[in-house]
Amino acid sequence: MTPSEETSRLPKHVAIIMDGNNRFAKKNQMQKGEGHRSGKDILDPIVEHCRQTGIQALTVFAFSSENWNRPQFEVELLMKLLEETIHEQLSRMEKFNIALRFIGDRSRLSPELRALMLHAEERTAKFTSMTLTIAVSYGGMWDMAQAAKQIAADVQANKLTLDAIDVDVFGQYVSMSDLPAVDLLIRTGGDFRLSNFLLWQAAYAELYFTQTLWPEFTVEELEDAFAVFAGRERRFGKTSEQIQQATLEN
Repeated sequence: MTPSEETSRLPKHVAIIMDGNNRFAKKNQMQKGEGHRSGKDILDPIVEHCRQTGIQALTVFAFSSENWNRPQFEVELLMKLLEETIHEQLSRMEKFNIALRFIGDRSRLSPELRALMLHAEERTAKFTSMTLTIAVSYGGMWDMAQAAKQIAADVQANKLTLDAIDVDVFGQYVSMSDLPAVDLLIRTGGDFRLSNFLLWQAAYAELYFTQTLWPEFTVEELEDAFAVFAGRERRFGKTSEQIQQATLEN
């Protein structure tokens, strides 16, 4: 296999639901919340490996819209860990030329955290080797509702006509519209659901579920997920015969 063929079998955009932190803490008799701290440390090698491999975008689910319903001490810890992560990642983003972004409803976050997120985005905006997006206070249904609201506002302002609205136009209003669609969505922790994550962006993503708890997830298993992805036939509504013929023609 040539380098170009090998690259073409890799996902351009990988998304990860980082699940299993609390179960990891219970399994290892750690204090409540400490599993999240262990999970935070796992992200660094995963980010570096994605960049080295040639992945264009990595999006991770750090805190969902529904996570606001968790115990207050856990919410406060997660917000603190997010702040720590941003401070730690800034120098790493600069070292590895990675753009750092955030998606989600920022209205419930503290002014200090919102300012820190914006600072990080502005400071890394021009970096081009990869884009790391952290989903915070995010939900896929919220994302699509916000897109619909913005479209309605543009129709009211005569910037857009009703007849112009189609799938492509709607897709320009959801989060990460300038990035490739999600090709591979990984969920750790053993559950088999999307939990309201990137419902639009991952419409045709290949799904990889693993029993591995997030703090135990390794670069080796990430490579296993890439191998599974490379072995999948992605048809996008076409038949296998059509895909095979297109491959031969190319």
